[in-house]
Amino acid sequence: MTVGPTTRRRQLGADLRRLREAQGLTLEEAGARVGISKATLSRYETKEGTVKWPAVDALCREYGASDEERLALVELAKGAKIQGWWRSLADPIPESMNLMLTLEDEVVREDHYACMYIPGLLQTRAYAEAVHRASEVQCPEREVQHMVDIRMKRQELLEREDPPHLWCVIDEAALRRQVGGPDVMREQLRHLRSTLERPHVTVQVLPFAKGAHAAAVGSFAVLRGPSRELDVVYVDLLGGGLFMEKPKELERYRLAFEYLSAQALDLESSAGVIDRIGKEL
Repeated sequence: MTVGPTTRRRQLGADLRRLREAQGLTLEEAGARVGISKATLSRYETKEGTVKWPAVDALCREYGASDEERLALVELAKGAKIQGWWRSLADPIPESMNLMLTLEDEVVREDHYACMYIPGLLQTRAYAEAVHRASEVQCPEREVQHMVDIRMKRQELLEREDPPHLWCVIDEAALRRQVGGPDVMREQLRHLRSTLERPHVTVQVLPFAKGAHAAAVGSFAVLRGPSRELDVVYVDLLGGGLFMEKPKELERYRLAFEYLSAQALDLESSAGVIDRIGKEL
């Protein structure tokens, strides 16, 4: 899978920190050796902002990195400025969505637990429009269509030659909630059913009969990067979302998803539930 700019930047920060700590150097000591401030080096390691590749090269030499690793990190630094497709959109998008698009463009796998709506990557256009109108009651129609256009564009992620694995555990409540009315919902369930045929999409249904479970607080997604330390959790909140990447937070949500998947129906039984609910509409 092609590694995008944000993943490059985050990988670079993680690797620079690992190399420095392996040498037992503080930020101040390491920065002094290559002529950059403690604050600048801290920013390099926190996966945010721009980096200068000559400084990365100098740091790698001070840390005793192999030529192969040094050259690889320099290439990461050079490639971290490339921008994603959404940067060229005429209309602005919310900052939280900008981060989601950036991370999603570079994932190798997405784990979604959905208790309210069908996950965005599996929504039909009519269903997505109904969701957005319900969420933003006073939103102008032009903005509704803009946001739905972006959601539809996001779905091209699944059409790539080497797409990420999308794994969704969907609560039965999300399947039974008639978003947009019976016709829209029937179309949505047919579309969801068809996605089960894709080898890189896994959909499980968590039925009401399972009772209380590990994520009763709400929907979330674990966006998995090329390495574990690059994973990010996204949690739905009213008016936006929250991104988390601290190790304890990540582990909590990874474990919650494992429990949810274990409690949910198998693939064949899940398909049967989707078919049955569709016929009841």
